[in-house]
Amino acid sequence: MKTAIKKIMAVVGIIAGALILGIAVFFTVMTVLEYRPEEVEALEILGTGKNVLQDSPSPGEDIRILNWNIGYASLDASQDFFMDGGRSVKPKTDRNVHENLKEICSLLASRKAGINLLQEVDIDSGRSYHVNQTVPIREALGGYSAHALNFKTLFVPFPVPNFIGKVSSGLFVQSSYSFRKAERISLPVPFTWPVRTANMKRCLLAFRIPLKNSGAELVIVNLHLEAYDDSGGREAQTRVLLDFLEEEYARGNYCIAGGDFNQSFPGADMERFPVRDKDYFVPGLLSQSLLKSGWRFASDTETPSCRLLNKPYSGNPDDTQYYFIDGFILSPNIVLRSVKTLNLEFRNSDHNPVELEAGLEN
Repeated sequence: MKTAIKKIMAVVGIIAGALILGIAVFFTVMTVLEYRPEEVEALEILGTGKNVLQDSPSPGEDIRILNWNIGYASLDASQDFFMDGGRSVKPKTDRNVHENLKEICSLLASRKAGINLLQEVDIDSGRSYHVNQTVPIREALGGYSAHALNFKTLFVPFPVPNFIGKVSSGLFVQSSYSFRKAERISLPVPFTWPVRTANMKRCLLAFRIPLKNSGAELVIVNLHLEAYDDSGGREAQTRVLLDFLEEEYARGNYCIAGGDFNQSFPGADMERFPVRDKDYFVPGLLSQSLLKSGWRFASDTETPSCRLLNKPYSGNPDDTQYYFIDGFILSPNIVLRSVKTLNLEFRNSDHNPVELEAGLEN
């Protein structure tokens, strides 16, 4: 009997030792291969040679910008997501990805915005069946474009057992105006080791369009700030964004920041669209007091820009958690003409696109 017990204990010990060794090897590999971007990195600018405007804008002219978190072409109206109280990690097949991407490209091409700011654009991720989404978007829109990684990891070991796996994703910008320079600017990372090794490394994608008949530049910033964090990371990232914008404006430039702020914009009717379940995603709150005199937020506070992915979209307002977290910040020399959320009923993404019409002051 004692011999049998010793054998069982030996087997258990071997299994436990192998498990511990496997975990140690996993985290060693994840640490060695962890994505460690520089504070500022130059980005490659690609151009297709079609749909390029002959002239850059000049002071006194208007521009149109479309901003959209495309949910890696996977989070359409039929989907839920485990981080929001749902069950899914990704669509059951790649059909969703290809169909969503096709419709996303069609919508973007039809709006004919001079500049498109997109978030959650995958280039090689298991969650979107490793479809490089930048390729069809570039082909559909032409012009000039750049992509900045903000989520790159060999493997996300969560949730168990349906792991997210490999992720390579980021911010994407397309412009019908040629831009002189595009940069990836790192934002503070609120996570520590070992969680940090398999988590997002948020950033700003900043690019510069020289203005005609002027020595100034139009500085555009694409962003996607922290979501599932209550440690102050989102607020720290917002401060870095504002400092960057203020410095560029002080140099005489025109500044527009657009993206997914994961924070409710001032003016959103929180009584009409209250946060019903605080166990899941609760956005931060943007305040006008964050901005210096003359600066302004620009967001449509009548039409929700995002929904909670706790269940497939029903279309019933009483059965859906809505948010107003996508929009823009404008420097004092930018005139707001209009800002409108295009109500697509979250057909191809858990976000609706937001379109800005703005003027550049003389």
